[in-house]
Amino acid sequence: MSIGAPDSSVGIEEHPASAEPVRASGVAHGKSPTRIAIDRLRKDKVAIVCACIVLFFVLVAVFAPLLAKLEGGDISTFNVKLVDEFGFPTIGFTSDHWFGVEPRTGRDLFARWVYGARPSLIVASVATLFGTTVGVVMGLLAGFLGGWVDRVISWVIDFVLSLPYLLFAIAMVPIVESWRGGAFTLSPEEQASTRFYVLIFVLSFFGWAGLARVIRGEVLSLREREFVLAAKAIGVSTQRILFKELLPNLVAPIVISASLALPAYVTAEAGLSFLGVGLIEPVPSWGQTIATATNWFKADPMYLWLPVIAITILVLALALLGDAIRDAFDPKTRR
Repeated sequence: MSIGAPDSSVGIEEHPASAEPVRASGVAHGKSPTRIAIDRLRKDKVAIVCACIVLFFVLVAVFAPLLAKLEGGDISTFNVKLVDEFGFPTIGFTSDHWFGVEPRTGRDLFARWVYGARPSLIVASVATLFGTTVGVVMGLLAGFLGGWVDRVISWVIDFVLSLPYLLFAIAMVPIVESWRGGAFTLSPEEQASTRFYVLIFVLSFFGWAGLARVIRGEVLSLREREFVLAAKAIGVSTQRILFKELLPNLVAPIVISASLALPAYVTAEAGLSFLGVGLIEPVPSWGQTIATATNWFKADPMYLWLPVIAITILVLALALLGDAIRDAFDPKTRR
């Protein structure tokens, strides 16, 4: 039964204040749109499988030290005895090194693989959180207050969307490093941490504008509804109207935007690290591993394929899960 459609079963009539029917006994079974969406997600096998895959990678990232310890490897130990004079590994998958060792350095690839899941998920999650929060607040203010506030915020949104994302990301790294004394005065750990925070800032900065525009459009239509006008008439504060009256009605676009932003940010982190403007040593990263592994593909193809397969599966699972969430919150779609 689609949301809001009356049921033709005997003894059931539609409740005027709810999208769900009321049985003849008089017991209401109304559900909120969020509850209906969650029920639809539970019945979606693709969404359940994708959620399990995402949960698997989250657990790998969280328990990376434990998994590396279980195997007996770590991310920084150089095993030069396990590579020949040309840098090629002399071993494959063994009980001591489940994914083999890295060319030239002999570092354990399984440990670097599980630790590599961390920056991708942390960067994507934090950027999604900040971008969503800023986008929602800006969209609410622009749509509800209108006037010069709307014009200023709309101009900022257009300005952000017009900036070249890749050039901005490339330029930010040397600028921030110069503020901290210059790249030559920073240790490798300080450079890695600087790039980590710059990457989060860049993704968050470019991620909020699109959501703010969507939220602004939704608020423009909602602010003329009866419940908002009634709240204004009885003197409810602007803050309460924004976050108690309007925000609950914007759950669907917010959840959909956040679920679709996550895979985009995972891909962006890997892509920027591959190009050399993202994460660097000593922080292990899948994108960084892919960039290095391209030089060793013929000699050790699994060195490249392991992070590529991980990124592909994670991004595909997040994308399909985002599509399922969008369908669940849209009453006009069915799977």
